[in-house]
Amino acid sequence: MRNIFVTFVFLLIRSSVAFNPVTCVKKPNALRPKRHTHTHTLLCSPTPPSEPKSTSQSEKDLREELASVNELVELAEEVTYSSSYDEGDTEEVVDRKPVNDSSSPPSSPSLSSPSFTSSTPTSPTTSTSPTTSSPKSPVPPQLLKERPYPLFLLEKAADVVDELAESLTNQFSSISSVSSSTPMPSPPRTPLGKKEKVVVLGTGWGAASYLKTLDTEKYDVSVVSPRNFFLFTPMLAGAAVGTVEYRSITEAVRKLNTNINFLEATATNIDPVSKTIDCDSVVCEGNSCTIDSFTVDYDYAIVTIGAATNTFGIPGVRENCNFLKQIDDARRIRTSIVNCFERANLPGLTEEQKRATLTFAIIGAGPTGVEFASELRDFVEQDGPVFYSHLLKYVRIKVIEASSTILAPFDKSLQAAAIESLTRKTTILQGSDTELTELLLGSGVKEVKSDLILLNDEREIPYGLSVWAAGNGPMPLALSLIESIGGEQKEAQAVARGRLAIDGYMRVVGTDGSLLALGDCSCITENQLPATAQVASQQGEFLAKLFSRLYDLKGGSSGTVGVDLLPPKATREQDSLAERVAALATGSTGLAVPFQFLNLGILAYTGAGSALAQVQLTPNPDSKIKGSGPVGFGIWRSVYLSKQVSTRNRLLVLVDWLKAKSFGRDITRL
Repeated sequence: MRNIFVTFVFLLIRSSVAFNPVTCVKKPNALRPKRHTHTHTLLCSPTPPSEPKSTSQSEKDLREELASVNELVELAEEVTYSSSYDEGDTEEVVDRKPVNDSSSPPSSPSLSSPSFTSSTPTSPTTSTSPTTSSPKSPVPPQLLKERPYPLFLLEKAADVVDELAESLTNQFSSISSVSSSTPMPSPPRTPLGKKEKVVVLGTGWGAASYLKTLDTEKYDVSVVSPRNFFLFTPMLAGAAVGTVEYRSITEAVRKLNTNINFLEATATNIDPVSKTIDCDSVVCEGNSCTIDSFTVDYDYAIVTIGAATNTFGIPGVRENCNFLKQIDDARRIRTSIVNCFERANLPGLTEEQKRATLTFAIIGAGPTGVEFASELRDFVEQDGPVFYSHLLKYVRIKVIEASSTILAPFDKSLQAAAIESLTRKTTILQGSDTELTELLLGSGVKEVKSDLILLNDEREIPYGLSVWAAGNGPMPLALSLIESIGGEQKEAQAVARGRLAIDGYMRVVGTDGSLLALGDCSCITENQLPATAQVASQQGEFLAKLFSRLYDLKGGSSGTVGVDLLPPKATREQDSLAERVAALATGSTGLAVPFQFLNLGILAYTGAGSALAQVQLTPNPDSKIKGSGPVGFGIWRSVYLSKQVSTRNRLLVLVDWLKAKSFGRDITRL
């Protein structure tokens, strides 16, 4: 009976992954940036007029310049943090243990306790130094432990019930003319009586989940990002070969929550003392564009900027490899694939030159590398005979991996199934005894040249297209913030390694609680988690619920870096069902429980209508449901379809799959 109950609750939670209602409320006043050449009000601090940061250039050139400046780190820093990351924004889950480093501090940064306070609203705490922390409340020992798994599942199920109840209540309230006799809690206010300002940096998985869950009637919310859309990154590999179209896996950030103000800009500096964020934006007048600057102030800032691509300091990677993290990356790869075939079709090339041109090298055999290799092989096998039948005998796909296996997060039996699928026999290599896909395991890359990859064992691999899918690294903004905070934050880098160290409530260690971080750019020092979309999404939802339930992460009037409810609830009966279950699990009332990750499983596409699915029923490593081949493929497609952020995306992706199956992929180069 216990197993049946656990399975039922798990399936209920699993089916709710795609359900995340947006609270539709009265839209707050729009907040616009104060540029150097105009006069606006509210959100942004006034700054003296100054010259634009760059002379007039094309919009494309300036955006690329801004992106490179804010995504590239120094080579020494990249090498320093080269061993700290797995791939992010994908569906793998890696068991992470604290790094055993002799330089590590004797204990992790302390976790402050949330508590109830008086009903009098308090003003935001002003910190005189980001490294000076106020006295912290002792944490009840029961909060430091993970909640028992059955109660944790019950808590997640209660969250689903709370969301359904809130959604129904909002719908009823919108059509009902009868006013409630029970006064609603007042939203948090600044000393001037305005709503507290929340600034979200980024539009990735953590930000999207936060924005979809947050009750924006209680806060003035602005989003700062150079990208005005959310990207469903696990399907980038399919977009890179035309299985799905780019716009099918993107959703405008303004559609995630209509009550936010979006600022298309890149954050270049965060000052935790003055609570300001410096931003750069590309401003165009006609065909002439410049980089303009403005400053945004905040009461709460949420840093969810993701991670950069880590090249591990290997020469030539940035200059000669394609990455696969953004839509532009997928577009470039898709164009390059067609370019390789068209170039190989030109007269005058020797067979050796054609073979080199049609060799596709994928460096990294994690989920991103394996899925791209599988999608590329599908393209070659399914569409190649239609368009390039005379060139197929020259095509080779080489997957290069430094470790001895592929898809490290998966069970060994599933790894074997993936290898079998990748290296399966093919009929398109006419008269050739060479396999279409070759796995080069235990082969580290020494250098990448313009047309040649040099391995550590001195082997040379000529190529026409190379894709780097070998790991994540720190973002420059995160590194500069770590330096400016100093103190506990720098000490925590023995564990965090280039990411912002945070506590169990997403608060950046060493600050007063007004600066928070989640996703790939952050690291919970007490319990390290993999840098995946699944983790970031759950963190965003968790943090949004703390905000929507009016917890004060800055400690209120007591001065502690704790989480105090503002205002406190009148009776315990008014608590949400999830909060009651959490209190039952911890034995503590009036305290917000820290974040706990629910591992829903991992997926990976392996080509030709087969995929891997590994569903985790309980924390016990033996309690896995594993599927491969057509069964895994059915699970993979159904889960990815359900996890799209909107009905529009689901329909578009479904149509793309049907088009690719019926008419083939589009090889038009526009």
